[in-house]
Amino acid sequence: MFDRDLLEKIRDEFPRATTDLNGRKRAFFDNGTGTLVVGRAAKSEAEARVDCSANVGAIFDESKKADAVILDGRKAVADLLNAPAPDTIVSGESATSLLFNLSYAIGKELTGKENVVTTDYEHYANISPWIELEKNRKIREVRFANLNKDEGTLDMEHLQSLIDTKTKIVTVTAAANALGTKSPLDEIGKIAKEVNAYFIVDAVHHITHGPIDVKALDCDFLVFSGYKLFSSHGSFLYGKKDHLEALGPYKVAPAPRYAPQKWEWGTRDQSMFAAIQGVIDHFVWLADQVKNHYEGSFTEYSGRKRSLKIAMDAIEKYEMELARAVLAGFGDVKGFADMPTVKVYGLTDLNRLKERAPTFAFKVENMSDDEVVSRLWTEGGIAARAENYYSRALESYNQKTMIRISLVHYNTLDEIGVFLKTLNKICR
Repeated sequence: MFDRDLLEKIRDEFPRATTDLNGRKRAFFDNGTGTLVVGRAAKSEAEARVDCSANVGAIFDESKKADAVILDGRKAVADLLNAPAPDTIVSGESATSLLFNLSYAIGKELTGKENVVTTDYEHYANISPWIELEKNRKIREVRFANLNKDEGTLDMEHLQSLIDTKTKIVTVTAAANALGTKSPLDEIGKIAKEVNAYFIVDAVHHITHGPIDVKALDCDFLVFSGYKLFSSHGSFLYGKKDHLEALGPYKVAPAPRYAPQKWEWGTRDQSMFAAIQGVIDHFVWLADQVKNHYEGSFTEYSGRKRSLKIAMDAIEKYEMELARAVLAGFGDVKGFADMPTVKVYGLTDLNRLKERAPTFAFKVENMSDDEVVSRLWTEGGIAARAENYYSRALESYNQKTMIRISLVHYNTLDEIGVFLKTLNKICR
């Protein structure tokens, strides 16, 4: 579906897909930390910063334009998620800040007897807010579902055993940011609803890798970050309208008492909303490039919502090709005496590619992570990194750091070939 001509067009959409700011040719494999910005988003952001920099709520044109840009941005995010209305979309500085505010708001209605269930491969943005409730005795405890460590998937039997009538919140990542594993959200959501718990989804790592439908998931809240989706910094939270209206988040006294504004701290950044609109425009453009492959598909959606589902489905299918190439290539990497030297954490079964994002955490035997990352950059022009990624998963494996590469739809099989060739050279 993504032939060479289309891939060239896609990469043309991203001003830094091929070379960095110094003109150096490189392969950008650090997308899990933050993606490159799509040109449409950068242009829209700059125009909004100049043309409607006035504050909202006034009668003059620049202010009215700022109001319109913000509303259009909310509509764009709502369409991406298949949310029912733009007023179910809250903006914030980061996913972390949004989740902390959400934990505060929910915590106000708790008695201290409840529990929160999450997982052992969460980003700490989806752990620390709930731990704070435990520290402040708003809940009894936070419970963590174990991993099947040999494959980096959730132990669903253990997760279900943790959920009881005292469970108030079940909060999980859609895709683990270190391991790439996708959570079985449909199954987890049904378990949460059986005990009338809030079902919260951290979609920060998944948002760039495939379609999301908050109505189909029936999640109560979902959060993602713009800079993980080809846009600017800043994040978005979807919440069911009745929850957004009923809960009491942090707010200053004169701020509106209605959603989504009562959840938002300070003046909105209209350029952030313009940027996310630019990303949505990119996806609509991409859907138009592949629409002939989708006749009769996604007919339950219409208009822009259907285009966005087509684009994200096409991205997901293409990224499975990338994942297959990486995993097959890892298996061929040999060191001295042709002994395997790369340890991959997470799913490696080529028959289960639908269960993972193209994100790969690994280590090279008898070599520091920093040395591997340095040599990938200096010898192959591969932009990657080694750290803990704020992920609890590394603790599960007793590792302080792992090397990670994370791919998106502007990456190519040719770039993967360079990466694998360089890694083979390093291992020998």
